[in-house]
Amino acid sequence: QVQLVESGGGLVQAGGSLRLSCAASGRTFSRSPMAWFRQAPGKEREIVAAISGSSSNTYYANSVKGRFTISRDNAKNTEYLQMNSLKPEDTAVYYCAAASPDRYYSGSYLSTNTATYYYWGQGTQVTVSS
Repeated sequence: QVQLVESGGGLVQAGGSLRLSCAASGRTFSRSPMAWFRQAPGKEREIVAAISGSSSNTYYANSVKGRFTISRDNAKNTEYLQMNSLKPEDTAVYYCAAASPDRYYSGSYLSTNTATYYYWGQGTQVTVSS
């Protein structure tokens, strides 16, 4: 059974930091692009950051560029999102996502399209108070 389990969410004051982790089990995702999405109340799910299998390429939404850092440790089958200088508008449920290992992806490929991602975590709440 494949699972993506997020952790590290919580309540933080504006300007603070959090580090989200996404531990994958049941499959190896070392060649699969992975990403973080978020969804705020009343809003659509949006891409936050994405990373290629080899970590050679990364993508950030304009709203988080310079503040968030996506990374992965393929030996641990884990993805991370370091969030610094948090703002109240970053409040949302954060989801990690992984493309299926059954498809071939080059190590440099990443995607911002939700349709690419077959496996999703259950989400972790991030709340930033002003």
